[in-house]
Amino acid sequence: MVMNEMFQFVKQISGKLNSNVYTGTDPGKVAYLRNLQRELKKQDVLGIPFEELKITVFDIETTGFYPYNGDRMLSIGAVKMQGDKVLENEVFYSPIYCETPPSKEIESLTGITKEQLMDAPPIYTVLKDFYQFVKSDTLVAHHSSHEKQFMKHATWTTLKTGFQHRIIDTSFLTRIIEPESNLVTLDECCAHYGITNDRRHHALYDAIATADLWAESVHRIKQMGFSNLKDVYAEIANLK
Repeated sequence: MVMNEMFQFVKQISGKLNSNVYTGTDPGKVAYLRNLQRELKKQDVLGIPFEELKITVFDIETTGFYPYNGDRMLSIGAVKMQGDKVLENEVFYSPIYCETPPSKEIESLTGITKEQLMDAPPIYTVLKDFYQFVKSDTLVAHHSSHEKQFMKHATWTTLKTGFQHRIIDTSFLTRIIEPESNLVTLDECCAHYGITNDRRHHALYDAIATADLWAESVHRIKQMGFSNLKDVYAEIANLK
C-alpha cells in the first residue's frame, strides 16, 4: 500500500489514536510473552524469502535518547507487513502514561501533550498489548538502535523479562542499494524515494513512512538478486 492510501486508512481511525487500535484483554499476557520469547529463541528468519517474511514496522517517540539515564517512551506506533505489502487493518498506536510532562521542545516536535500522557495507559499495559500485536514477527525500524535500547530497557524494568525480538534496520538495505548516497535520516530516505510523511515525529505516521521505505527497499534489493535477510547480512559484513 502506498503512503497516501495508508493515510486514508489512518484518518478513518484517527478518533482512536489516543488509545490502542489493537487492544487485548487476556489477563495472561505476561505468561504469553514469556512463552513467545521461548519460541523466538528457536526461530530462524534469515532464510525466509522476502515475499514470505512477516514483519512489524514500528517507531517510538521518547523524551530523549538515553533510557538508562531516565528518558522515557511517550508513544509506540506500528503496522504489519508481509513481504513488501502493508496489511492495512493491522495497525497499533498508543501514547504512554508519563507523570513527568514532556519538555516544550519535545511537545512541539511530537505534538504529544501533557494531557494526552496523563490520560494514556501505563507502559506496563502498552508493552503487553504491543507484544501481543507483534506476536512472533520480526521487527523493523529506521536506525533501530534507538528503538532497541528503549525496548530492552522498558521490557526488563517493566515486565522483568528480556527483549528477544529481532530488529532489522532499514538502513541495512539502503546501504546496499544506495552505497554512494549517504542517506541517513528518515526524512532523507523518504525524500529520496518520494515517500510522503505529513506527520513527522508521530510514532504511527513514522512507522507508516518506514513501512513504505521498507517496501521500496525490498522491491529494489530483490531486483539486485538478494532473496532474504541472510543475503543482506552477508553483504553488510562485506561492506564493513
